Amino acid sequence: MDIIIVGSGASGLIAGIEAARNGANVTILEKNEKSGKKILASGNGRCNLTNINQGKEYYRGTDADFAWSIISQFNHFDTMRLFTDIGIYTKNKNGYIYPYSGQASSVLKVLLMEAKHLKIKIKHCEKVIAITPAKGGFEIKTETWQYHCDKVIVAAGSPASISTNFDNTTYSLATALGHTLIKPLPALVGLDGIGGYFSQWSGVRMEGAITLLIDDVPANTTKGEIQFTDYGVSGIPIFSLSRFVVRAIADNKKVIVVLDLMPDFTAEFVAGLLAERLNNCSYKSLSESLIGLIPDKMIPIMTAKATSVEDIVTWLKCYPILIKGAHSLEQAQVCSGGVSTKELNLRTLESKKIPGLYFTGEIVDVDGDCGGYNLQWAWSSGVIAGRSASKNNN
Repeated sequence: MDIIIVGSGASGLIAGIEAARNGANVTILEKNEKSGKKILASGNGRCNLTNINQGKEYYRGTDADFAWSIISQFNHFDTMRLFTDIGIYTKNKNGYIYPYSGQASSVLKVLLMEAKHLKIKIKHCEKVIAITPAKGGFEIKTETWQYHCDKVIVAAGSPASISTNFDNTTYSLATALGHTLIKPLPALVGLDGIGGYFSQWSGVRMEGAITLLIDDVPANTTKGEIQFTDYGVSGIPIFSLSRFVVRAIADNKKVIVVLDLMPDFTAEFVAGLLAERLNNCSYKSLSESLIGLIPDKMIPIMTAKATSVEDIVTWLKCYPILIKGAHSLEQAQVCSGGVSTKELNLRTLESKKIPGLYFTGEIVDVDGDCGGYNLQWAWSSGVIAGRSASKNNN
């Protein structure tokens, strides 16, 4: 059985390895000069392979259960076993799983070595421009050649991250084959606020809790280290909320993120603490009483409209930022949206419209939380697509 895979990123490589292990002849067509650019960039160059803490709540999409139906067939333990078998010794850092080498390049190298061992052909600078069902399989047209195969796995990624040199050809391949596209939008990305003061707090990091309000109704909450930027806010907890923010704004809804900058304490406790600090050092102003409690850059922002302890408590415990948007897809780690999961088999990732056609990885309408979840989706979906496509091998 001849299988062609479009794309040699994480899901494409692992799909090819799984299919080849099951006896298929695999060719991977990659438009770029090299494979696995996003693997190299993942985890700040360390490659956060997966996460020990797993559950369907860490995965998003129009169908909230779809991703979990795939991941439950090939989970994080399976991922760690697979990479151990091909040469990656892993380490656990607070539930985040990395290669012990601390290098994403190690992960890409062992994948490529395994692919070579399995005699997988990887053809670079081969941009697929058309996939056509043909008698007994598919015709794959690139800018330079035409291929025939029995089955096709489309693993061509998303427009997230400028390093991928993405264009819309990948999505047009899916829509030309009759598939519905959920509009791709940035996810795991910083949020742009409305206000002229953000440069004042740029560079500050604070632990905090965040409540997302959509049309003034609480929608999500999270907590962690918030990064304050010259455009608004960023950091892992902001990334976790960003896909909901971006989609709400796309639907013309009002979005506010409310920051609690002292989440370990009640408002009453904070009020008492500030009153005690002022009482102990009566020579200090309201602003000066905050020195040593919050970062210096935050003090003028928290006290700009404050005339009393109560005002400061309000800002520290409930600081609202009206959000106008997010950074671009090129700056996002992943995107939400993609090929509709309603049109894919939730056990095999095969198209319900065209037998023998599979979609995997970022091109599918699935995105995960920050912390190894998107790579877990890549590994799980790639393995399942490769395994399913190579069944009934001749």
